[in-house]
Amino acid sequence: MSILSIEELSLKDEDCLSPIVSQATDTDSDQDLDSDEKINITKEMSVAEVYTEACKLVGVVPVSYFIRNLGSPTMTLTHHGLGSLGCKALAIALVSDVHIRTLELAYNHIQAEGVKCLVELLRANFTIQHLDLSNNHLKSEGAEHVAKMLLDSISLKSIKLSGNGFTDDDARHFTEALSTNSKIKDLDLSHNKFCGRGGEHLGQLLANNEGLEVLDLSWNHLRMKGAVAFSAGFKVNMMLKHLDLSWNGFGNEGALAMGEALKFNNTLVHLNLSYNCLTNEGVSMLCRGLEYNETLRVLLLAYNSITVEGALALVNVVKNTPKTALEQINICNVLVNENFVNLLDLTCQEHPDLDVQYEGVGGFIAHKPPKRVDPMKIIQDYLDKRKLRLWDFFRNIDKDGTMRVPVSDFRKAVQQSSIPLNRYQIEELIHRLDRDRTGVVDYRGLADTRKQMMRDHRRQLKKVESRQKKEKQKSDRILQTFQTAVEAVTPRSSMIISPGGAKDESGGPQPFSATPLSSWHHIVMSNSSRYSVSNLSGEHVHLPMLGGISPYYRPTSSPAMRSYSQPNLLADSSHSPTSKSISAQGIRCDLEMEHSKLSPTENSLTRSRPALSAEQPESKVKTKKLKKRKLKKHIDKSSKNPTKSIK
Repeated sequence: MSILSIEELSLKDEDCLSPIVSQATDTDSDQDLDSDEKINITKEMSVAEVYTEACKLVGVVPVSYFIRNLGSPTMTLTHHGLGSLGCKALAIALVSDVHIRTLELAYNHIQAEGVKCLVELLRANFTIQHLDLSNNHLKSEGAEHVAKMLLDSISLKSIKLSGNGFTDDDARHFTEALSTNSKIKDLDLSHNKFCGRGGEHLGQLLANNEGLEVLDLSWNHLRMKGAVAFSAGFKVNMMLKHLDLSWNGFGNEGALAMGEALKFNNTLVHLNLSYNCLTNEGVSMLCRGLEYNETLRVLLLAYNSITVEGALALVNVVKNTPKTALEQINICNVLVNENFVNLLDLTCQEHPDLDVQYEGVGGFIAHKPPKRVDPMKIIQDYLDKRKLRLWDFFRNIDKDGTMRVPVSDFRKAVQQSSIPLNRYQIEELIHRLDRDRTGVVDYRGLADTRKQMMRDHRRQLKKVESRQKKEKQKSDRILQTFQTAVEAVTPRSSMIISPGGAKDESGGPQPFSATPLSSWHHIVMSNSSRYSVSNLSGEHVHLPMLGGISPYYRPTSSPAMRSYSQPNLLADSSHSPTSKSISAQGIRCDLEMEHSKLSPTENSLTRSRPALSAEQPESKVKTKKLKKRKLKKHIDKSSKNPTKSIK
């Protein structure tokens, strides 16, 4: 079967116009339609005939809905089973159409071949502005064709690509295409498979794009790494107004990065962070950014692990920030208490437009139950405070000194003493000292409790300190990675200094090279172990720091130290015909090699400190000369006074 091309069908379209026009001119006296209506009818009929002919050639059944609604500006063909061939016939028919503004082709399994036909369509059609290609199994090959479509199209303003199985590598195609196309205002990439690297590419998309206003990335897998990288690009974006990041598993770390970005972004109006595993801690991190933001109006935080504490933090931010623009906060799954309601009423007096959606009144602030104190520790502290021994305390009831006391006597002695134990603690203590229920308490176990308690206490303190240290290191690492990512996506001329401060007006973000998130951390860590050396040409050369020499160590005039000085190296190279190469582990010259041959007993420590080794022989010679002089003086004196020496 021969496949009909666009050029052939366009010619047939012109051929079929002539008999229709001739029929219309022959029956001019019987019709009341004006000339404009005649032209519209001929065009609609011509597009329908082209579509019917194209369906015959590609071997598919024509869609009657398309033929019936050719004159409407919106063509909805969802769930029509077009496939790649049906999409090809449709694209051929729409080349000459001038009515359709919105084309919806979701759930048609058109795949990459169908997108290829749509690319050819949009090169010839300049009226289609909104395109829906959701759930069409485009995959990676289709992503490449969509990127070509975005590069070539001059009429598209919005495109929906939800549920097409795009991965991290596919996000790179959209970044490259939308870095130059600023006419796309609305982009839907929800229900795909973007992860950490996808977040990097999408963050770069936001940093370079100058036209995108609505972005939907819900139902992806950005997680913490993707959130940090994406927030870095979002921080420098100056156009985005509506952002949907729900169902991405940001966590508190992602909320920290988003809060840092909100300190500087002053264009976003709507932010959706629902279903992102945020807790009260993540909300408090987000609130730090809301304190500086003056444009965000709608904040959706529904179905996160937020309690009354997080709700109170959100309302307090609105109350304490006079320039805030927040009008709607959605925490519809949170049960609040009376304190929250009173605070909200007080805040609404200053911000009457504020609307907070919560589940109802009846929540409470969860308090940790008081830690149960060990009764053995109470007794030990009591004895230590009064400087008593166990024998001193129990000697009235343990007259034999066996440290075994009947249960009744032990209970009576503890109750009559001033030890702060209640009845339940006394029974617990008896149960622990008489596990076999013999009726006799062996209080020798109390003697070993102090060491065990001290060990447990130290172990608990170490756990708390290590947990706090890890949390601090994690947050510092996230902020450091976020800042490094921002520096990677921000041009030097438009670097933002501080939140709320003045920003350099530039021509917009400039394209930049992609920096992987995995390399940002290594860049930061490697910079701390370098120092600089100025060479003769005035350039700043970075060399790795040597093992035993600090960057501020001043070279002496000894020959062994000339190898560490850049000018001396250049000076020596002019005198010597052959020059040695300089390695990163250690810089050694010919003089050093000769010096090491002359002194084989010299160890590695003296090699790393050549100045000390050079001065050491001189000090030894001086001490020997002084000793010889003293001996000579002593001999001279003894020779002058021989009688004294005999005595």
